Amino acid sequence: MKKIFVTGSAGFIGFHLCKLLLDEGFEVFGVDAMTDYYDVRIKVERHRMLTSRSNRFTAQEFRLEEADRLMEYVRSVQPDVIVHLAAQAGVRYSLENPRAYIDTNIVGTFNIMECARELGIDHLLMASTSSVYGANEEMPFDERQKTDTPLTIYAATKKANEAMAHSYAHLWGLPTTMFRFFTVYGPWGRPDMALFKFTKGIIEGTPIDIYNHGDMWRDFTYVDDLVRGIRLLIDAVPPGVADRGEPTPGDSLSPAAPFRIVNIGNSDKVRLLDFIEAIEDEVGVKALRNYMDMQAGDVPATWADASLLEALTGYTPRTDFRSGVRDFVAWYREYYEV
Repeated sequence: MKKIFVTGSAGFIGFHLCKLLLDEGFEVFGVDAMTDYYDVRIKVERHRMLTSRSNRFTAQEFRLEEADRLMEYVRSVQPDVIVHLAAQAGVRYSLENPRAYIDTNIVGTFNIMECARELGIDHLLMASTSSVYGANEEMPFDERQKTDTPLTIYAATKKANEAMAHSYAHLWGLPTTMFRFFTVYGPWGRPDMALFKFTKGIIEGTPIDIYNHGDMWRDFTYVDDLVRGIRLLIDAVPPGVADRGEPTPGDSLSPAAPFRIVNIGNSDKVRLLDFIEAIEDEVGVKALRNYMDMQAGDVPATWADASLLEALTGYTPRTDFRSGVRDFVAWYREYYEV
C-alpha cells in the first residue's frame, strides 16, 4: 500500500484530495497548521470527517516552518509520495500581510523539499497557481509561457517555489511536478473565496462586491476535477534526463531535471456575471450588486490550456460551472442550516 503525505490536509483542496486517496485505498498522513486565516471550525470538521472515513488517515497539527518537527514526522511516516498543498492562500490578503506568505510559502516549502530530498521519495508534487501568469495576455495560458510578471507577493512566492523545486529536482534527481490551479470552487470551500462570499451575501441579503464592474473572466475549476487531476499526476512521474523516450506533445518537462509544470483547469473562460447569475438561480434571490473598480493585484481573465494534463493522464476537467454552483449552494444550505 502506497503511503502519501499531504500538507494542508484540513484545507479546502487537501481535504478533498485526502478523501479521494482514502477511497482509492492509500494510506494518508496529513499535517495542517490550523491557522485562523479563516474559521478554524470548518478545518476541524474536515479533519474529523477524514478520520471517521478511514483508519488509514492520521494527521498532526503544526506549522511547516517548524523544520525539526516536520522532519521528525516525515521520517516516522516514510511516505512514498509527498503532495504539498499547504500555503498562505488568498491573493487579496497578500496585500495586507505579505510576511505570512514568505514564512509559509517560502520557508515552509523549503522545509518540505528538504524532507523529500533526505528521504529520496518517489515523487514530490507541489501546488502552484494560475496567478504566476501575472500580466501575461496570451491565452489560454500554456505551461511553457514565461511567467516573469507576477502581480502579487502571493504569485511571486509561488513562482519562487517553482524555481526552488526545479533546482532541487536537478541537484538531487528528485522527480517533481508543480501543478497550477485555476480558480478552484466547490463544497467545503474557503469563506474568503468568491463563490462563498457571493452565496452568503445573496442568502443574507447583503451587497456583494463585484470588481472591475463585472468585466472579469475566470477558468472556474470544480474541486473534484482538480483533485482527480492531482491523483492521476501522482502516477505521471517526470523521468530523469537520461531516461526519456519520445517527448509528450506540448510537454513542459525540463531539459535539465525530472521536473515539469502542469495546468489543472477547466479549459474554459466564464464571465463573472454569468457565475453570479448561476448562484442567484440556485438561491432563488437576486444579488444586491456593489460594482467596484479592479482591485490591486487582480487580473481581468484566466484561461487554462489543460492539454498537457490530458496528454499525461488521459483526463480533462469537465464539470460545468452551473452544476458546480448547484452542489456548492446545496452544501452551504445544509452546513449553515439556511
